[in-house]
Amino acid sequence: MNHETTTLISLKEAMKRWLRVPGGNKPGSQKMRVDNKLQVLDLQFRELDITKDNLTQQFEHHSKILASQAAQDEMWTAVLALGFTSMELNILYSYVIEVLICLHTRVLQKLPDLERSLPTLASVLRRKVKNKRVRMVWESVLEEYGLQERDVTALCTFFIAHGNRAEHYAANIRRMYIKDVTFMITNMVKNQALQDGLLRAVQVIEKGKAVRTPENQRAPLKELIPSIKD
Repeated sequence: MNHETTTLISLKEAMKRWLRVPGGNKPGSQKMRVDNKLQVLDLQFRELDITKDNLTQQFEHHSKILASQAAQDEMWTAVLALGFTSMELNILYSYVIEVLICLHTRVLQKLPDLERSLPTLASVLRRKVKNKRVRMVWESVLEEYGLQERDVTALCTFFIAHGNRAEHYAANIRRMYIKDVTFMITNMVKNQALQDGLLRAVQVIEKGKAVRTPENQRAPLKELIPSIKD
């Protein structure tokens, strides 16, 4: 016998051994066993696909969590490392606190029946996670002011870090001390998310709304905010 014939016989014998179970090797039973084994293999492959998809989703979710934690760490590091004088810090704090008050006030205007249960902005931020109505109102308020969640995160981080020692300055006092707050922010704040948040806070207070720019055009944001001068 040539090599090809020997190979075919070997494959045939291997298939017989694979299919052989108690009960004989009748043609009908062989077909049933083949079908059953193919079904088992198909089920195993499906289970592997499901496992792969679950692992992929878990990996992606974990990656997002790590990325978020890294961004938060960078934000805190940037906020705590700000090299402003007390006067400059007070001016930034004034814009920040006024924006946060505006957001809270606007939410209460839209949800007057929840005024007692939402006494602070922090309570709004907590309730919006599980309460769809509060979440929808919150998102609409952010849109009104041209802000996004990351802007609020930056402003809240700044407030938590410096609110206990900062002082609020009225608008006329701010202008008297600092002629160009935009330049001060862009020159001193290097963290992009924090810089964007502070610049938009200035816009909200001075112009009533921040200007949103596409992600691929974030760098020129400072050019969209005119200098605050007398």
